[in-house]
Amino acid sequence: MIVRGRPSALGLFFVVRGSLIREVWPQVVGVALLSALVVLAHRSVPALVPGVNTAPFALLGIAISIFLSFRNSASYDRWWEGRKLWGQIIQTARDIARQSSMIEGQPERRGLLLAVVAFARRAERQLRAAPGPESADQALAEAARQIGAAERAGTLTPMEALVLHQSLVRLSQSLVGCERLANTPLPFAYTLLLHRTAYLFCFVLPFGFADTIGWGTPLMTALVAYTFFGLDALGAELEDPFALLPNGLPLAAYATTVEIALRQALGETDLPAPAKPMGFILT
Repeated sequence: MIVRGRPSALGLFFVVRGSLIREVWPQVVGVALLSALVVLAHRSVPALVPGVNTAPFALLGIAISIFLSFRNSASYDRWWEGRKLWGQIIQTARDIARQSSMIEGQPERRGLLLAVVAFARRAERQLRAAPGPESADQALAEAARQIGAAERAGTLTPMEALVLHQSLVRLSQSLVGCERLANTPLPFAYTLLLHRTAYLFCFVLPFGFADTIGWGTPLMTALVAYTFFGLDALGAELEDPFALLPNGLPLAAYATTVEIALRQALGETDLPAPAKPMGFILT
């Protein structure tokens, strides 16, 4: 996730990381070069490359803009839902640290909290398609085993154990919600239609501008292409909120937050360092 302050008015034009220019520059340059060729052909052989009325382009541009806004809203909803689910994981982990305080000093409490730490770490790897030998579900099973052991030992009442089990259920529900987002992309036909329409619009746009703004056409079409292709690329990044991309959610930072909170609850002082952005990117 990109973490940085708002650049100055002049700095806005020189920010590269997070601007998506690296992802879309080939399309932008291609549209600009095509525009230059169209203008050259229009001036050299106007009979073969005549000017075109710009009114249809305005209508089509509005339609594509609305379509892009719908897709980006759907992608942002997925990104924000992923953030809320991980917020629930962090909150529930802290709840477990408090709920288990009645067995402080018992080995079952340490085993329980370390199992929750393992759950957060394994969930991070699992959602980023880099699972280890053990799954997040196994960590929850270990946490449940520790609760059961404490109940059998008489250090937890049945009601206290039930409260802790309910917290484990919330962790499991959050993980299932994250897996749903990771394994269910937006419909391919929806994305394909947007790609085709945006490309066709940017490729035919120079024919509408060549007669009216002449050699200013490559610049204008490049700006339009940057807007359309940039929004398209941004929607693609937000669609997968757990990917290791500049706009992906910082799952490692969230897992570190869980580990710090639970190890502090255990009285440890040798804690992992809080996650910090590297080059404005927090992972």
